[in-house]
Amino acid sequence: PAATAAAGATATPGAVQTYKAIMTGNGLATVNVTTGTIGSYAISFTLKDAETKIFADFTSKNVGKYLCIVLDNKVISCPTIDSTIPNGKGEISGNFTYETANNLAVQLRYGALPVPLKVVETRSVGATLGADSVSKSIRAGLIGLAMVVILMLVNYRLPGLIADVALVMYTMTTFALYKFIPVTLTLPGIAGFVLSIGVAVDANILIFERLKEEMRAGYGLHQAIDLAWKRAWPSIRDSNISTLITCVILFWYGSQFGATIVMGFSLTLGLGVLVSLFTAIVATRTFLHLVLDNLKFAEHPRWFAK
Repeated sequence: PAATAAAGATATPGAVQTYKAIMTGNGLATVNVTTGTIGSYAISFTLKDAETKIFADFTSKNVGKYLCIVLDNKVISCPTIDSTIPNGKGEISGNFTYETANNLAVQLRYGALPVPLKVVETRSVGATLGADSVSKSIRAGLIGLAMVVILMLVNYRLPGLIADVALVMYTMTTFALYKFIPVTLTLPGIAGFVLSIGVAVDANILIFERLKEEMRAGYGLHQAIDLAWKRAWPSIRDSNISTLITCVILFWYGSQFGATIVMGFSLTLGLGVLVSLFTAIVATRTFLHLVLDNLKFAEHPRWFAK
């Protein structure tokens, strides 16, 4: 049924008349925010089988009256019953913004806490503490990036050096995307970015280990490079697709339940995976071929840590 966002007063004083609840929040099967009229939102709900008949009987007898929703002994909404709801599927509409509609949906979805709350301690956290945490996290991420650069250089020599250049390009491209979209770097977002560095390096490691195998098999450098990228690609593709699917699920979950920290983590990780596919598959391979074509000394096997 349609409903106004704010309910009017009834003629019966609350202290005189006691109203009986027809059902509890446990009777709700699903609650979601949907798009109503242009520029407004609504809350759609579905009832469980047992409550569907109860609700149908009640709405058929009370068309035009208020149906109040009570949480913790407080009325949070009083929509008007516009018509009978026989199938257990209804909608609360009105002058809702997304925020107010989502707040009501969350209250309907989760209901009251099973026990009363008691304030034990209250603390005030200043903005500088959050800024300091973000600053330290960024510093830790940069230290981790530097360690990865050194590790790749020591283990893979020339390919590792080129991968490090691609990794720097990856970092710059990723931060440019964060600025363009834009993405606010919270602590979970920074964690997603740092994890995406590992994903980017993992692709290079798979390729370079495969390159060693192709060189041991007797292939020339250029042919070994092409074969290494070709044969490592299925593993890289599957692992990155799995990560992207996980990011999509996490982002959807965060958007449905208002978990912005989950959304931030999944967004930065997903963007990082997409950029890493380009830097690992296209940039590193192109740079390696360019170096071999223009610097003949680079073709010596010692530069490839066989």
